[in-house]
Amino acid sequence: MPIPTELVGSLPRPIKLQQAYQDLDDGKITFEDLQKLQDEAAADSIKRLEQTGETYVTDGEQRESSFATYPITDTLAGTGLADNLAGDGQYFAIFDDGHHRQLPRLTGGPFKYKTFAAEFVEKNKQIASKPVKQAVIAPSMLMLLYPLEGEIEGYSRDQFLDDLCDQVEKDIRQAFAAGAQRVSIDFTEGRLANKNDSRNPWTNNDMLQDFIDLNNRVIDRFSPEERKNIGIHTCPGGDNDSVHSKEVPYEKLLSKMFQLNAGYFLIQCASEEDKESVYQMVGQYSREDANGIPQVCFMGVINPLDPTVETPEQVRDQLVTAAKYIPVERLGATDDCGFSPFSRDEKPKHGSPDFARDVAMQKIANRVKGAQMASEELGV
Repeated sequence: MPIPTELVGSLPRPIKLQQAYQDLDDGKITFEDLQKLQDEAAADSIKRLEQTGETYVTDGEQRESSFATYPITDTLAGTGLADNLAGDGQYFAIFDDGHHRQLPRLTGGPFKYKTFAAEFVEKNKQIASKPVKQAVIAPSMLMLLYPLEGEIEGYSRDQFLDDLCDQVEKDIRQAFAAGAQRVSIDFTEGRLANKNDSRNPWTNNDMLQDFIDLNNRVIDRFSPEERKNIGIHTCPGGDNDSVHSKEVPYEKLLSKMFQLNAGYFLIQCASEEDKESVYQMVGQYSREDANGIPQVCFMGVINPLDPTVETPEQVRDQLVTAAKYIPVERLGATDDCGFSPFSRDEKPKHGSPDFARDVAMQKIANRVKGAQMASEELGV
């Protein structure tokens, strides 16, 4: 079987769509006005992805406030916030360029999603001629909505986590039911959990194992056959062409991440200085049998933060090297991260989001070609 390829999820949003998010926050347009531009950008994303030869297509999260907040708010600024939430939560991450992203704060229970990803899948299925995938957020990210210290009166942490797991399971099941063939769970907080950033209190709480255990509470509700198509994505962040945790030694995450009983992993690697050591660790720690299924490792061969377009030959060479350490039947190719996980992303290294959008399609097309070339060289 040839080496499979799959994108993480997000694509840069057109400038006019990013401005529309701001206009909604400013009360200049209605949510219906925003949705029209979201639909236009989604249709364009799917059409262009299909032209690259991508295996699974998605709208590139054009309809989402962000990969992390789509279930609970319409915009990053908090317009359309779900019930029992306030806008002044803790930072999710502080990026290397100094900017930060903030989560809402839970004020009471019960916790319920406002929007499920199946809504996007249903719309995308009407447009796409290729199989559709959907990225969803991990419970480990949304557990940060609850205060780090103490408990909310009348709504215990345990009850919140029970409700959270139920909502995430529902999100995944409904996405499959709506027609998604693949569902990947975003787990960028995994590497960040080992950063110990004094500016960001949750990173000092040694939460990685708690994150993994919580995520498995959801993943283990699915059968082995279902888990073959449930993925985990990890990266050191990717917003405004900046990262949040790349300096954290990768082994701190990789030595534990494959405890997650998912069927495949989308693993940042192209932007690592020592790629070969990452291949070695992935080969060492990934499992041939994860409660009944093999773990397929999609290695990042494309750096979304760099406007330089990788050649198919560079992609081929990375995969051929990776195959020295990862069994080729469990090897795949992906991008390091989504190309624009947050809806307001100016893509400063690229010059503009519209140019970054064109670059993303070139990179994806070359990933697909490079994986084909690697498959031929490896005889699969």
